[in-house]
Amino acid sequence: MARPLEEFPDPILSVAWGELGAVRHAAKLDDMWHADIALGYPVVGLVDDYRREAATWLGEADVELDLIFKPPQKNALTGVNNVIAVASGKGGVGKSTTAVNLALALADIGAKVGILDADIYGPSLGLMLGVPPNRRPEVRDGKYFVPIRAHGIETISMSMLVDDRTPMVWRGPMASGALQQLLQQTLWSDVDYLIVDMPPGTGDIQLTLSQQVAVSGAVIVTTPQNIALADAVKGIEMFQKVNIPILGVVENMSYFECDECGKRHEIFDNAGGATVARDYSTRLLGEFPLHPMIRTNTDSGRPPVVSEPDSDITERFRKAARLTAASLWESATQQAEAPTIAIDNE
Repeated sequence: MARPLEEFPDPILSVAWGELGAVRHAAKLDDMWHADIALGYPVVGLVDDYRREAATWLGEADVELDLIFKPPQKNALTGVNNVIAVASGKGGVGKSTTAVNLALALADIGAKVGILDADIYGPSLGLMLGVPPNRRPEVRDGKYFVPIRAHGIETISMSMLVDDRTPMVWRGPMASGALQQLLQQTLWSDVDYLIVDMPPGTGDIQLTLSQQVAVSGAVIVTTPQNIALADAVKGIEMFQKVNIPILGVVENMSYFECDECGKRHEIFDNAGGATVARDYSTRLLGEFPLHPMIRTNTDSGRPPVVSEPDSDITERFRKAARLTAASLWESATQQAEAPTIAIDNE
């Protein structure tokens, strides 16, 4: 007996398409299955592989599969469907580098993406995306910022509003006010995902974001070091307290591979990110090596996803980006299906 396509496990989430509401239409016509599938993550580059996997599942020689990308519609901000916070418990773990490359990878696989620099004290996205230091966003109606386009994504940062040598000597409420302005007064053009590069730690900016915006989920960035992992746990706990789903963990500096001998050296310990992800029932989105290309290319304004599209590093970012979007979709589906409690005063 043929198995229904609704029971086909999504290749990324391992959850049945029926549970995810992905199957819009499926029927067998002229001895061939025809199916329209709406996935909640970008589908560029997936059609051929998914067609083969679906044909194997159905026990058919071939399947006509029409895949479309339909992201969750949370409408977190005007012009923004979903907000994803990229955070870390401490500095120096490659959080901004991860945020930039994840944003570019999401765009590369078919999503409309914006990125906002919420690190008010140390904004760096302008530099990483190659935005000239003297370039300023257009202002409309005297109060709205038009985000700058760089490498195919939209971006806004305090680094684009002040001189690059001007330090932000502000108290917490002033920084929170600046973030609120960037959030509420930027004219995003109906992006599927707004990546928010958070400052390190668990302070005022994190609370402001969680209070002002319906954040769809958070990505936690860490390294394998025990001290970084301890701080990553604090970040996860903070987001859980404000009911923001954890989409997964990214581990940077996982290892160094010698150019001469090819031997893998785990300089900062190993498997820490996987352990944290397992302990908090979330996913390990990716492990990234300690590689000069990631730093030098990103610092020069041409991150690896843009400058080295065929590299192993870029493919890792694509997979991490797709898994992030898939985790967000699964989370949104679970929230939509959550039971409600009715109170009868009688």
